[in-house]
Amino acid sequence: MSSTLNVAAKSYAPDQASYRWLVLVAATIAQASACFLVQGFGAIGGYMQNALGLSAFQIGLLMSAAQFVPIIGLLVAGELLDRFSERLVVGIGALIVAGALACASFSTTYEMLLLWLIVVGAGYSTAQPGGSKSVAAWFSKSQRGFAMGIRQAGLPLGGALAAASLPFVAASYGWHQAFLVGAAVAFVGGALFIAVYRSPVEVTAKPAQNATSLKASLAARFSMLRVPAMRKIMWSGITLISVQYGVLIFVPLDFRDRFGLPLESVARLLFLAQIAGVVGRIALAAWSDRCKSGRYFPVATSLGALIAGFGVLLLVPNATPTALLAILAIWLGFFGFGWYGPWVAYVSESAPPDRVGFALGLAMAINQIAIIGSPPLLGFSRDMFGNHAISWIVLIACLFVALIMTRAKAGEQESAPA
Repeated sequence: MSSTLNVAAKSYAPDQASYRWLVLVAATIAQASACFLVQGFGAIGGYMQNALGLSAFQIGLLMSAAQFVPIIGLLVAGELLDRFSERLVVGIGALIVAGALACASFSTTYEMLLLWLIVVGAGYSTAQPGGSKSVAAWFSKSQRGFAMGIRQAGLPLGGALAAASLPFVAASYGWHQAFLVGAAVAFVGGALFIAVYRSPVEVTAKPAQNATSLKASLAARFSMLRVPAMRKIMWSGITLISVQYGVLIFVPLDFRDRFGLPLESVARLLFLAQIAGVVGRIALAAWSDRCKSGRYFPVATSLGALIAGFGVLLLVPNATPTALLAILAIWLGFFGFGWYGPWVAYVSESAPPDRVGFALGLAMAINQIAIIGSPPLLGFSRDMFGNHAISWIVLIACLFVALIMTRAKAGEQESAPA
């Protein structure tokens, strides 16, 4: 990849070199706060199911509602990030999330709740590519995976904190109040990012826009899909994001239904999975900085590890002790959430320097199709067959296909055309 971002990251004044770590903290908190309620949804899904009389399909559809707008929103956010300050784009998006969650807490019907969660998705579209681009701008390639892993750990970190707190709120005061807590957290994170984030001096001036037609500009951007490195990361991303939301929403419900665990115990297991995901995002991303087989290899490793994890989940007896289920939750969390750190770093380095924002938005937008489709389908499978076994078999098959189709080659690094 070009050197614009790399040179910028290596030529800071001393105070800038220290400030990049503050930027990383602000970006991580913004990510954790924006996704706090959505990633913690599995922890209160059972409470909402009981309070509203919802089926597993309807619970999955609520999650999909928050992910619907980002199919287009991530592309728009990526383009805005290539033109305007990350501070403005990410900050406004976080405030939209906060406002929509506050409105959702006053919903009196299932349909109204769905509508407000769609608005949440519009605001959330900016958090992922915006935070990733801000980290890519401030850190050199030798540290970018590690920094990106810390920043991406904000997602499972937000989910872990939600799993530790929201069930108590939902059990004591109701799901409406849990949504209000999510709104307050999103507001604080967005306000902090606006207050703290500044672009590095070298990348403050945005590149001049060429006087080309919109059609030509879009054609140049979407041409990245023809690059083998980008296709590889898209295939693996679609599969792994489906698994991630399976772990987030339906593995907890499977623990409740199949192993007879109370909702409080299920929330604790989800907390362990999310914390393991925090560690996984940092550890796998740091490994990708030094992996001789290439940046992508930790992603491929996650595919294989998850095949094993879901295989164990299928085979263990219903009388499995909770301690062993906790180990399984940690394994699924580590790899089911951890893959995202090196994945995002790989995307950012496979794109031309003036299209990093759009490339991140494009890759994440394609993932949104799986995010929207997989929760209702997994929920429908549970409703249809009375258990989650078919869902786990389908996910194992998808993981295996993705592993074969996207197998990494040692030392490869393929870049998109400039």
